[in-house]
Amino acid sequence: MRFLSRFYIDGFILGILGSAILGSIFPASGTGQTILDWATRIAIGILFLLYGVRLSPTEALQGLKHWRLHSVVLAATFLLFPLIGLALRVLVPGVLSQDLYTGILYLCLVPSTVQTSIAFTSLAKGNVAGAIVSASLSNLIGVFVTPALVILLMSTGGGTGVGFTSILNIVLQLLVPFFAGQLLRPFVIDWLQKYREPTKFVDRGSIFLVVFSAFSASMSEGIWHTVSVAQVIAVVVVCALLLAAVLAITALAGRTLGFSPPDRIVIVFCGSKKSLAAGLAMASVLFAGQPVGLLVLPLMIFHQIQLIVCAAIAQRYARRNLDESHSAARR
Repeated sequence: MRFLSRFYIDGFILGILGSAILGSIFPASGTGQTILDWATRIAIGILFLLYGVRLSPTEALQGLKHWRLHSVVLAATFLLFPLIGLALRVLVPGVLSQDLYTGILYLCLVPSTVQTSIAFTSLAKGNVAGAIVSASLSNLIGVFVTPALVILLMSTGGGTGVGFTSILNIVLQLLVPFFAGQLLRPFVIDWLQKYREPTKFVDRGSIFLVVFSAFSASMSEGIWHTVSVAQVIAVVVVCALLLAAVLAITALAGRTLGFSPPDRIVIVFCGSKKSLAAGLAMASVLFAGQPVGLLVLPLMIFHQIQLIVCAAIAQRYARRNLDESHSAARR
């Protein structure tokens, strides 16, 4: 486990990979598929209910005072990424198949992560309070913006349509539970904090179920027969280059706009992340009735690459800050 931790591969990632493998080897069918579909819908509802309970509206509103910082992070998440995603269409069909490109475009539309963005900002000695608000705000806005971007861009740019049924599913499975969580927050937040560890199993169990369902459906549809090893390698390369481009642009933007070093760290880490958990849950709702295994594959690959790369960058920031502190102490 120590070896895996060096590459920032934790039990959650291993659980997702295990769920994908199980879904591919033991795909559900018939009545089992119907039960799995309903179980997945319920799990997603619970997941977004917990999102709503955990997000403090008061803290989010107070954090908006640093609006310049949060505006840059949101612009990176919901403007820069989608623009790059649209530009990558030139890789079809020479480098990427249409289905894999659709997955690349989709990963560009999902919100930023919360936990890892904050963790890396803290490790790099950045503005942790700013990271908390930026990442949380990204997830809050993403509940509305990501479906809107999918409807706007993917119906034409990615070849995957989102109809009225999907919009209704967004409302019923994402928004209604989220706002229910906000309403329940004053009554259950103390209990949720007291039993934080058990609720993590609910979070992760929901995501594992979503992944299992996605890959099970993909196997039933025979999707994997259309993908070669070379195409998967191409996705890995494209994801790595996408992350490198966003990291470079966010770092340059932070310096050019005159932000302090701690704020520049927030922009780099919060602006370059994509949430696997939120992206998987939204995909199963947005593309209900469609095989989403290939669609979420680029997001899964990008997520692992961002963890490894950003862990290394955060450690570099931390060492540099430590060296600067030692230099200042000698003066």
